[in-house]
Amino acid sequence: MQRSRPLPARQPNPAPSDATEAALRAAAEAIGRLQFGVVQLVVHDGRVVQLEVTERQRFA
Repeated sequence: MQRSRPLPARQPNPAPSDATEAALRAAAEAIGRLQFGVVQLVVHDGRVVQLEVTERQRFA
């Protein structure tokens, strides 16, 4: 079994950017529209770069 490497030290996150605030608003709106499904935020280097929404339809 291979030993896991320690994670690099993280710097404290700065105040959220306008793009992050917009992504969080978009995520909240997507959640509000869904009845069944998944909302995922994709993060690169501590920044939200993508919002993925998968909607499911249930038939009794």
